[in-house]
Order: sequence, then structure tokens, then C-alpha cells
Amino acid sequence: MTQALILTSFAVYLLIMLYVGYYYSRQKTANSDEFYLGGRQLGSFVAAMSAEASDMSSWLLMGIPGLAYITGLADPFWTVLGLGIGTYMNWLMVTCRLRRYTIRVGAVTIPEFYSKRFRDSRNILMCISAVIILIFFVPYTASGFKAVGTLLHSLFGFPYHESMLVGAFIIVAYTVMGGFMAVSMTDLIQSIVMTLALIFIVVFALDIAGGIRMVIYNAEQLPGYLSLTETHADGGAEPYGWLSIVSMMAWGLGYFGMPHILLRFMAIKDERHIPMSRRIATVWVVISMLVAIALGLIGYSAACLGSIPLFESTSAAESTIIELSRVMASHGAFAALVAGVVLAGILACTMSTADSQLLTAASSFSDNILQDVLHVKVSARTSMTVARLTIVAAPSSTWWLLPGRASVRPSVP
Repeated sequence: MTQALILTSFAVYLLIMLYVGYYYSRQKTANSDEFYLGGRQLGSFVAAMSAEASDMSSWLLMGIPGLAYITGLADPFWTVLGLGIGTYMNWLMVTCRLRRYTIRVGAVTIPEFYSKRFRDSRNILMCISAVIILIFFVPYTASGFKAVGTLLHSLFGFPYHESMLVGAFIIVAYTVMGGFMAVSMTDLIQSIVMTLALIFIVVFALDIAGGIRMVIYNAEQLPGYLSLTETHADGGAEPYGWLSIVSMMAWGLGYFGMPHILLRFMAIKDERHIPMSRRIATVWVVISMLVAIALGLIGYSAACLGSIPLFESTSAAESTIIELSRVMASHGAFAALVAGVVLAGILACTMSTADSQLLTAASSFSDNILQDVLHVKVSARTSMTVARLTIVAAPSSTWWLLPGRASVRPSVP
């Protein structure tokens, strides 16, 4: 019964994703420019939330809590601070300039922007940047499909490869049907699901962990666990110097070069929306990641009280949210439905990244390499067909990259 209720939450979430794709497939899309950039019609809230959701992946709900669970505050805190600053500075320094210039020269992809920005008449920069996107984004997309299969196999015992194919089908389906607008709206919904997942699981976990005082007491028993200048390792406290701090904060520099985020900057409807988008994006990123850190600390306290297993490595501790959700699901039908929402949040993290990277990789091939570099001339209608076929073809080209193609089945996500 419990599994059926969790599965119901998953099914409703996935059906909503498909409906969004179907809804935007009914909107008139005249050419691949509108398909890949949505006619530059994103509002401030959608632009902000979809941009940040497309970046997070399952690291938000699994990676950060797992890191905090094992090492304490220092590592995740300085990482979150760097990502928060990087988010704000990216929106502040890049958005207006990128949007204005791409509108002026008619660029709809990042490779095309580079080519026109530096007056590269031979499209060498376009080719290099498009190839780089394909090389790194297509395998990354494949890892997202793998994560979906692993999650469904771990939770419900479904066959791994079949689960992966179902996840890939749904992501590809709504991306093919609705293009950029479908991806942006599903990413918005996925960001809301992630937020609800964090709220629900932290409130529940705090209760079974003995409350705030017990969480702090258990954390204080580990040397360096609550310090920002020390980290807990090998049963003791190790100094956390300025080089470590700078290294962890440097994660925020990555935001300035993420094509799937930059595309949201280019697609904002009105320049006057940018300041509001910047505030929304920064606040959501910082708060959601700080809550994720708290989840790791609370999870450790719950483990000390025997509510969930006691993990000894970061990779194992990444399943903290899954173990807490399983405990939640045992508290009745309503709790099982809420646990389903929490676990769907993990799925949302993965899908919000995979769909954006899939669309970005497809645009690099169909628009930049095929038409601009190889000079294959096609009509607007044929261009739309090529764009959709590229999205369908990209996942199948990565099958050989996925581990576990034999009979091996993973046991945990």
C-alpha cells in the first residue's frame, strides 16, 4: 500500500511533465529559433526559477546533505556561499549585456553568440563551442537518464534498464513537443517540487531527530563538526584553511559559463524583469542550499537515535533523504503521499538538468553545426523537424556510455 501511494505521487508528477510538453506543442512555433529560445517570452519568475533548477540536479537533495552529514558545516557552507555569490554576480554582470547583444545580432544559441560577437566569418568559434557542448552535455544527459533508472529501481524494484528508458522517454517527449518553453515551465514546476521536498522532509526529520536541541547536541559531540574553520574527518577535527575556503567558493565561478543558464538570460521577455529575476534566483539558491545543509545535520542526529542507518562515507550518506522518506512513508497514507512528493523532488532535480542540457546540445548540432558550419540549407519547417529529431537521437547515441548495460543492477541511487 505504501509503495502504491508513493508510486501515485511519482505518476502524477510525470503526467504533469508530459501535459506541459503537450500544452506547449499546441502553441504555434514558426521556426527553430522559437523552438530553442521560446521567442524570448520568459517572465522574471519563470526565468529565475527555471535557470536555477536546471543547474541543481540531484546534488541539491542528495549531494549537499551527504557532505554535511559526514564532514559537518565547513565544506558545504563555503560551497553554498560561493554558489550564492556566483549566482548573484552572473545575473548582475552577464544578463543585460548578453540579452541586448544577442537580440541585436539575432543570435539564439551560445555558439552563435560567440561567432557573431567576435566577427568570426568562418564560424570556427561556433564550431569549437558547439562541439564542446556536445562532447560534455550529451554524456551528462545520459547520466541523468541513468539516475532516473537507478532511483526507480532502488525505490520500487523496477527493472533498471526499463526504468531508465521510461525516464528518458518522458524527458525527451516533453522536450520534443514543447521545446524551450516546455523545458522552462517544467523546470519551474520542478523547482517548486524540490522546494516542497526540502520543506516536508526537514520538518519531518527534525521531529524524529529529537528536535533542534538534540540535533545541536549530537553535532557537538563530533570535533570540528559545527565549525567554519575546521572540518570533521577521521574521528577528529582538521584545520580548514583559507586555501580550502577559496577552493570551495570557486564553485560559483562555474555559473558564468553554463549555456543552459545563459539561454534563460537571452530569453527574458523584458530587460526590466532582470533585477527581480536576480533577486528571486539568488534567494532561492541560498535558502534551498542552506536547508539542504540543515537536512544533513538533522539526518546525522536521526541516525544517532537509530531512526535511519548510520552512514560512514559521503557516497552512502547521499541516500539520507531516501532513508528519511522511507521512515516518513511508514506513518500512514497521507505521509506516504508526502514521501512520494519528496522522492519526486529527487527525480525533479535530475530531470530539470537533463532536459535543459538535452535541448542545449540539440541546438548546437542542428542549428550551429549542421546549418551554420556545414551549410546545410533547409526550410523553416524542415529545420523544426531536424531540431526534434536531434533531441530524439541524442539520448540513443549515449547508450554505450551508460554503465551497467550488462546484468548488473545498482542497489542505491
